[in-house]
Amino acid sequence: MAHFAVLGPLAVESPPGRWAVLRGARQRTLLAVLLLNANQHVPVDVLVEALWPDGPPKSHTSNLHTYLSRLRERIDGLRVEHGPPGYRLRAGPDELDLLVFRSAAAEGQAAARAGDAVAASRHYRRALAQWRGPVLAGLHVPRLAAEVARLESERLAVFEDCVDAELTAGRHGELTGELQAMIAEQPLRERPAAQLMIALHRAGQQGKALEVYRRLRTTLVEELGVEPGAEARRVHAAVLRGEDPVPQLPPPVWPVCQLPPDIGDFTGRDAELAELTGVLGAGTGVPVAVLSGEPGAGKSTLAVRAAHRLRARFPDGQLYVPLAGRDIGAVLADLLRALGVPGPAVPDDVRARAAVFRGRLTDRRVLVVLDDAVDPEHVRTLLPGTPGCAVLVTSRRRLSGLAGAHRLALGPLSGADAAELLNRLAGARVARERADAERIITACARLPLALRIAGSRLAIRPHLRLGELADRLEDEVRRLDELTVSDLAVRSSIALSYEGLRPPARRAFRLLGRCRLADLPAWAVTTLVDDPDADEAVEELVEASLLEARGADATGEGRYRMHDLVRLYAAELGDPAPTEGLRTVLAATLALADAAAARLPRTVPMPSPAHEPPAQPLPRELVERLIARPDDWFSAERTNLLLLIGALGARDALLLLDRLGVYLYLHGQYADMRAAYETVLVAAAEDPPLAAVAEATLTLLRHARGQYEEAADRYRTCAKELEAHGDRRAHAWVSANLAHCLIGLGRAEEALQTAAHARELFTVDGSAAELGWVRAAESAALLRLGRIAAAREVDRAALAAARETGDGRVIGEALHGFAWSSLLTGDDPGAAAAIAESVDLLRGTKVRSALAKSLRTLGAISAATGARDAATAAFGEARELARELDERPRELSCTRALAASWIGEGRAAQAIPVLRACLDEFREMGGRPATGLTWLVLRRAYEATGDEGSAAEAAAEAAALVDPRDASAAALRRALLALTEPA
Repeated sequence: MAHFAVLGPLAVESPPGRWAVLRGARQRTLLAVLLLNANQHVPVDVLVEALWPDGPPKSHTSNLHTYLSRLRERIDGLRVEHGPPGYRLRAGPDELDLLVFRSAAAEGQAAARAGDAVAASRHYRRALAQWRGPVLAGLHVPRLAAEVARLESERLAVFEDCVDAELTAGRHGELTGELQAMIAEQPLRERPAAQLMIALHRAGQQGKALEVYRRLRTTLVEELGVEPGAEARRVHAAVLRGEDPVPQLPPPVWPVCQLPPDIGDFTGRDAELAELTGVLGAGTGVPVAVLSGEPGAGKSTLAVRAAHRLRARFPDGQLYVPLAGRDIGAVLADLLRALGVPGPAVPDDVRARAAVFRGRLTDRRVLVVLDDAVDPEHVRTLLPGTPGCAVLVTSRRRLSGLAGAHRLALGPLSGADAAELLNRLAGARVARERADAERIITACARLPLALRIAGSRLAIRPHLRLGELADRLEDEVRRLDELTVSDLAVRSSIALSYEGLRPPARRAFRLLGRCRLADLPAWAVTTLVDDPDADEAVEELVEASLLEARGADATGEGRYRMHDLVRLYAAELGDPAPTEGLRTVLAATLALADAAAARLPRTVPMPSPAHEPPAQPLPRELVERLIARPDDWFSAERTNLLLLIGALGARDALLLLDRLGVYLYLHGQYADMRAAYETVLVAAAEDPPLAAVAEATLTLLRHARGQYEEAADRYRTCAKELEAHGDRRAHAWVSANLAHCLIGLGRAEEALQTAAHARELFTVDGSAAELGWVRAAESAALLRLGRIAAAREVDRAALAAARETGDGRVIGEALHGFAWSSLLTGDDPGAAAAIAESVDLLRGTKVRSALAKSLRTLGAISAATGARDAATAAFGEARELARELDERPRELSCTRALAASWIGEGRAAQAIPVLRACLDEFREMGGRPATGLTWLVLRRAYEATGDEGSAAEAAAEAAALVDPRDASAAALRRALLALTEPA
């Protein structure tokens, strides 16, 4: 950006710090004309006259273009436009000293009109500081003579206005020298002479003041033949009487700071502070920031911290206005008195007071902090009218009616900041008793007020154990009683917001407090409130920061959340009028879970409990929208459903968990599934059949994590209990699962017998998925026993049955088994085709676990048939899927295969620690075949690094675990050893 100067010698700074040299007189003249008319079109004939006052040459048009081109070459960022009206030089407000001068002078005039002589003087002095000498000194351009003279007159007028302002402000002592110099330069100007008389008179030099008048009169009479004007005569008369011709203002009130002190243990909120200081300190217009949030979030504390940080940007002061419960007229009266308005001068009318308040802030740089605002109209009344000021508002409400405001909703502290605050308040024992400190933080919902109360209680009682306070706070019945110390109480903070609600919103608040879910979809909120004005009541709760609107979930439904401490307060208010809303929400949720689960593939190898589809009280269109994408619905409601399972009876809880489990198992969310089944297991202590089903599913999750020995024992126990209870179908599934677990343990004969038993238990009309799961166990057991042909026939029958279903998932899983047995019978092309089809089909389903399994087999078949790159790609993708699904055995087997490929790539040393880690986990799982294969690959790695001793040890370990009948292990050995060969 270039900077130009014309108030003195013509100067160009381009780029900043380097002064451009313009050698040609006509270049300088052209630039001078354009700069004096900056941002205005200059006709071509005016430019021509300025450049060639004695007449232009014939080539003046081309010469003009040449001069402009040279100016553009020498001055970076020069912006000259050409159009029909002529040429126009574009310059920003800060790029040309003439523009700065005029802008500052205008600001001075505005401040003077508002009665702020101090601010006016400051602006005028900035304007005069732009002058470095006569306009365009050293450059003679006849065409500009009139403009130059006009500018000089502007300078003189601004100087005189500046002196007036400074005399009004009482700054006369330093003016006499400047005024004497001005009179010597301009002896016929009366106004500076009158101003000098005032300055000398105030300095106690009445005789010198009268002498100035005598010289002025003599000069005017001799030079012009006229007497001094009325103003000079008025000042002269006042001096003769010994009076001050210009009354001085009362002592200035600026700067003024009303901010409360900033607390020393303020913690966190760095992002919020940066946002507030950025918005309020932008320096444009009158920025307004509204800081809202639930009770106890620390809005006022944050506002004070931000205001203190911004003090340097608002040098005229910071006003702090508590608004809670106060009359706006009284607030304005207090503000005006603080700003120097005498009591009798404060108007009676509120609007008049607001006008005087705005007038006092005109062209000032003041930060106004309005704390605990309730009414947007009150905030509008207190907004300054001119740029330079800023307003920070705190409110329990969002103040949505306040147009143009920047809104920042303040939530709880982060976990780290909450811990730091508690540590600052309670001392080093917070770090020593970290687990109990986390319990306190959770019970306080990470809200600063609650944490400050808890920390203060710990500080007051240094011998109070954190665990004891945590126990008290975790009791929801007494939590709000515990969160009270001195004059601080969470309950009373929330009560202030509640008491400001209208009756319908109060009723809705109490109803929502009865619901203990994490958050609620919009349909559930309106159903729960069960009132024609439900929407208005909910909006009022959101506006009051007692209910948080969290935006739309993946189904497109808006969601609402009531924070824990607010919910506890709502719950203790007592039940509102009876409503069917809660029962309707529960019934609708159970029906939605049932319908959503029916649209997902069931991959949990356990039977679904028999039940009648629950009635759905919601409209069909809403139901269809919510579960159009069942994964999205379960994702949005997962946390709520898990909480609901803990609140239902054992049978209903198991039924709901079975529906949720369809989603959880499909997506590998085993931790949630395990915790929920453990909850149901406790609830079903008095119902052994239900407990057996819950225990069987928990065993399945242990199996998926590779805890084979424990899973096998628990499967056997569950099978006996289910048989005793006559639950044939669940008994069949558990037996099939046990068969698969036994294969992992290397017990093929027992696995085959168990699978046959499972087949007998399944009824003749068993589904393809059920029979396919049993056949998969049979085939795997037969291959472990070396009965390849028999396994191939089982897989062929399973594939034929699967194709009859037309279900891509069922077909894809059956193709997996068929591909593997095909490889073992020597049909490599058939194996490759079958596994490729399996992967393609499963990619089109949601069943990522089955896809990971087929990808791993694709890797093994590709390696065995010489397609090395395809093998490592398939193993890599399978490993990532298994890792996402927390299927540790499959993840380990893929990791082992990839480490084998590193040996072939010359990275055996890198492979050894990875293989050792896999070996340790396979041993812990009790998987003999997997352990033996890992030893085999380790042997190759040691051989590649020249460690013959370790290679021999690994070979011996592998040999001890090899079952010569195991065709599956032989095929995997073939694939893994192929990967260890040089690439």
